[in-house]
Amino acid sequence: MINKIAGYVRRCVDDYDMINDGETVAVGVSGGKDSLTLLCALAELRKYHPKRFEIHAVTLDMGIKGMDFSPVRELCKELDVPFTMEFSDISRIIFDERKEKNPCSLCAKMRRAALCNMVKGLGFNKIALAHHYDDAVETFLLSLLYEGRLHCFQPVTYLCRTGVTQIRPMLYVEEKTIIRFAKEQALNIVHNPCPLNGVSKREEVKSLIKTLGKEHRDIKSKLFGAMKRYPLEGWESI
Repeated sequence: MINKIAGYVRRCVDDYDMINDGETVAVGVSGGKDSLTLLCALAELRKYHPKRFEIHAVTLDMGIKGMDFSPVRELCKELDVPFTMEFSDISRIIFDERKEKNPCSLCAKMRRAALCNMVKGLGFNKIALAHHYDDAVETFLLSLLYEGRLHCFQPVTYLCRTGVTQIRPMLYVEEKTIIRFAKEQALNIVHNPCPLNGVSKREEVKSLIKTLGKEHRDIKSKLFGAMKRYPLEGWESI
């Protein structure tokens, strides 16, 4: 299974020229199934990809009580990947100080900024994020239905304010494949006790896609294909 996923990751990396020869790529690891799978896939890919690269796992502790990241540290040791974790008070700021009613957007922005600062502090300028095939389709529909525009995050995003480049190597990997891999490998998933975990517009869109898929089994592949053929900004492969 890891060979299959690493193959998808390699194709995505090559299609969008995500990794340069000789560089170290930070890997954002939250402890969920997606980021743990990405970590395993890149650890495998570095063994044979023609562009030689290293990876360094980074975890941002957002200050949510009850989260234990020791499984991430243990997996990094098993894969021989350096690991760095930093603490932040994002959770306290959002929920206790600001008491945000719709905190997801602000949380994402603060988390992205903190991760970029962390990566720069370690001397790197590139971070791999674990967004996958289903995430891309859902984000596309979210933008269409709730914002009235054709938009999705890009495979490669340069953040000019920080000088950090975000890459998303798992865009060709379906969530069902990740779920199967996590079960087969018995990955020790870190539970996220965030009170809004699983309650969002994204979950509504996920449910919509599932419903449409009962009548149109290829709905996700058609939407993903449309994003590439249009193509959306940043989605034209080299």
